[in-house]
Amino acid sequence: MNIADLRKSYERAALSEDDSHPDPLQQFGRWFEEALNSELPEPNAMTLATVGSDLRPSTRVVLIKGYDAAGLVWYTNYDSRKGLELAGNPWAALQFHWTELERVVRIEGRVERVSAAESDAYFQTRPLEHRIGAWASAQSRVLSSRAALVAQALKVGAQFVLQPPRPPHWGGYRLRPDRWEFWQGRPNRLHDRLRYRLEGTAWVRERLYP
Repeated sequence: MNIADLRKSYERAALSEDDSHPDPLQQFGRWFEEALNSELPEPNAMTLATVGSDLRPSTRVVLIKGYDAAGLVWYTNYDSRKGLELAGNPWAALQFHWTELERVVRIEGRVERVSAAESDAYFQTRPLEHRIGAWASAQSRVLSSRAALVAQALKVGAQFVLQPPRPPHWGGYRLRPDRWEFWQGRPNRLHDRLRYRLEGTAWVRERLYP
């Protein structure tokens, strides 16, 4: 099979100014609910893009844990590559790709840490094994072997038993959007793209060429 011949015609839906919400958060809520109700595999998965001090971009998949007028929230290790890059450059981008719905949502904005209280509250809702893993993993650093990681997890489990506290190097981030883009696949590559950009306190909605 020739990879260059792989292509798909997008036929499922359309995205018009009349049908979209003037508030991008409300539009995202509509699409996110549709993704959830469609029982897609991991509809909460989003790609996070950051840029380091060396100007090299990097991406990884994280899971959204909440969204509201303040922004979109996820949790991770502050000392990971993404955490260190966000410490040096707080501007980032998120992307959802709901393949089965032929939709993409892109979000850009400034990132900040959520409060310690918010991180503490979420950490206590995680499965015990996940809380242990947050202590056991020096995320993004070189690991000598899988066995070393498992041994560290066992050590942490024995230390904290059923009540591991939130590690000081682990917590939440919130991206406060100043740009949103909603992409709906259409036939003949004439896709629908609606961009929302923040001007002052108002959102400006624009259609972009596909």
